[in-house]
Amino acid sequence: MDMDRLIQDFVKDCQLRGMSPRSIPHYGYIPRVFKNYLEGQGVDFQTVDKDHLRGFIEYLRIEKGVAGKTVENYFAVLSTFYDYLTFEGLVSSNPVLPIRRRYLRRYKDNSMQERQLISVEAMGQLINSEMDIRNKAIIALLAKTGIRRGELISLDVEDVDLVEMRIKLKPTAKRSNRMVFFDAETAFILRRWLKVREGRNKKGIPALFLNAMGDRLDRGGVLLLVGEAARRVGLHHPESERMEDRFSPHCCRHWFTTHLRRAGMRREFIQELRGDSRREAIDIYDHIDLKELKEAYLAAIPQLGI
Repeated sequence: MDMDRLIQDFVKDCQLRGMSPRSIPHYGYIPRVFKNYLEGQGVDFQTVDKDHLRGFIEYLRIEKGVAGKTVENYFAVLSTFYDYLTFEGLVSSNPVLPIRRRYLRRYKDNSMQERQLISVEAMGQLINSEMDIRNKAIIALLAKTGIRRGELISLDVEDVDLVEMRIKLKPTAKRSNRMVFFDAETAFILRRWLKVREGRNKKGIPALFLNAMGDRLDRGGVLLLVGEAARRVGLHHPESERMEDRFSPHCCRHWFTTHLRRAGMRREFIQELRGDSRREAIDIYDHIDLKELKEAYLAAIPQLGI
């Protein structure tokens, strides 16, 4: 079997399934790492058994010093890869699943811990403590819209309507709707950032948020700036293994959802704003009026004094 060709076909399959263009290279890279490991063992993808997979865990952890969550990520991709091989009839079953359940369960359990939920006051303190207007705008937008990190970095200036205070997101496989709203506090910060951005956009790119090189900000950049801001105000302890001690961009989405619910917003409105996948086919007939949704949002979104 030509393993390089097989990996190329797997990557094409990921593209066909509508995976994020930013994640697809990752789905090609990890099987290649696994291929190199298997070649050292004298086996190929079709003859892999539990001993080879256990050996790969040991190789990653001990020889390469890979962190636990990264090991789980490797095996999540490998599981997807073997699902593809099973679908194509190249293997009879997915050998990765029982290995993940037995040896990587604790990393999965960590991901199910309660994410850190901060108060309205703490979110205001977090945003106000950030002196860089770009970073302030990013954290405010994450908190006030509940959008995902990938959705934020894909935004272009033209996607933002400062008059109607709404954003049209790029289509993704995870999102059922593409319209989100923001309030006057966020609009004020966005206007300030857009003025600064004009002087920084030497390359003339459309991205709403730029990095220090003048290119589109990436996922890692958002993770770093949010973590650093949260660390400064005592909300983020990166050395801790407990999820509730760490503050990530996704905590802003958790904050958004929880405080809208506490403000009494209807469940279906929150689901619409979050862009959650509709659970039932009949849901497509439940039309939500955008004007009503925006009014409900503005009435429920917490004010932070930013």
